[in-house]
Amino acid sequence: MSDTTDYVPPKVWTWNKESGGRFANINRPIAGPTHDKDLPVGRHPMQLYSLGTPNGVKVTIMLEELLALGHGGAEYDAWLINIGAGDQFSSGFVDANPNSKIPALVDRSGPEPVRVFESGAILIHLAEKFGAFLPTDPAKRAECLSWLFWQVGSAPYLGGGLGHFYAYAPIKIEYAIDRFAMEVKRQMDVLDRRLAETAYLGGDEYTIADMAVWPWYGGMAKGLLYEAGEFLQVQEYKNVIRWADQIGERAGVKRGRMVNRTFGEPASQLRERHEASDFDTMTQDKVEAAKEKAGG
Repeated sequence: MSDTTDYVPPKVWTWNKESGGRFANINRPIAGPTHDKDLPVGRHPMQLYSLGTPNGVKVTIMLEELLALGHGGAEYDAWLINIGAGDQFSSGFVDANPNSKIPALVDRSGPEPVRVFESGAILIHLAEKFGAFLPTDPAKRAECLSWLFWQVGSAPYLGGGLGHFYAYAPIKIEYAIDRFAMEVKRQMDVLDRRLAETAYLGGDEYTIADMAVWPWYGGMAKGLLYEAGEFLQVQEYKNVIRWADQIGERAGVKRGRMVNRTFGEPASQLRERHEASDFDTMTQDKVEAAKEKAGG
């Protein structure tokens, strides 16, 4: 890799080396499948293919919140997509999401399966299908959707920008880190000012806007993303922290953030979810494993 001070871009870019960094093995400048493999299908109306990253957590929170409201049609199977192993490039996953990114949802509740990809689109699809977490009043709906799409447009600065250059890039580039840190702090200030005025992003109602923003900016406010909390002085954003704590206490959020999770404390991981009782089984299994490890 060239030194950043003397690199001159060629007239025509060619892919002749890995991009470097933690996820170099899954980055490529072409689309389409790399291998043939069908996606598994469970018995529930909703089939989710995902991973417990912030974008995946948005959808599992939504599904768990819908179930908590009594919407039985939101029962789902959550299948783990291991992006490090390239599961997202299987022929089955590419059929569900031609962009090869998690999450992908296949809604099998009707006569024909309906694929929905991109986390924001999935949230809207589910909200409209079940008539929940998306206001019907035109002004409130517009506010909710504005914050939802704010997140969709802003997250690349937080993930692919700051996350990459601060945490994952093979070399530390001061200019890149400064550029994205500045923008992330500006975004946190945008949120903090909004949440000084209202309980939730859309107003006084908890909506899909909160579900979309919380896994990213709530995690950042609590110092859970990229271990960059001290670097960004996230304690300054008191209103964001209040909101993040409030949402984090919801039962649907607690359950949703466990699904398809492959990192963190073992007790926080439910790698696949096929029945509501999986949470109870997981908890008991983790308790027994902890006792065994402790010798008791």
